[in-house]
Amino acid sequence: MAILVQFAIGLLFGLGLVMSGMSNPAKVLNFLDLGGIPAGTWDASLAFVMAGAVAVTFVGFRYVLKLAHPFFADRFHVPTRNDIDPKIIVGPAIFGIGWGLAGFCPGPALTALGFGSRPAVVFVVAMCAGMVLARFIAQLPSGTRAASPVHPLET
Repeated sequence: MAILVQFAIGLLFGLGLVMSGMSNPAKVLNFLDLGGIPAGTWDASLAFVMAGAVAVTFVGFRYVLKLAHPFFADRFHVPTRNDIDPKIIVGPAIFGIGWGLAGFCPGPALTALGFGSRPAVVFVVAMCAGMVLARFIAQLPSGTRAASPVHPLET
């Protein structure tokens, strides 16, 4: 039953991405094109999509974290670390660069796969390769890379 509910939630999320235009990389790239202000291709609609997502998340987290446990798990997996390490800086920077270059982030890219988008296929393949590479680097012996504590969500 849990898998069906999660599938329905994923479909709802994908539908929202399609309806808002966020599965179209041109729309995202137009938002990032600040050189187009005041005339040109700049499109502020992504800001409204983000504001809606932040509002829903703000309300949702306040409710959900009051529960004893998630609906489909025995416990919450909430980070316990509050320090800033290189992964916290480098990871989002790589994400932002990829988002700015391709106009995709993971959710919209997976949604765009459903439309047979060739750029989405290339992005998803590159994203998966990057995930495999990151996992490989994280598992190298500490003498061959900079030592870094394990993130609580990786255990």
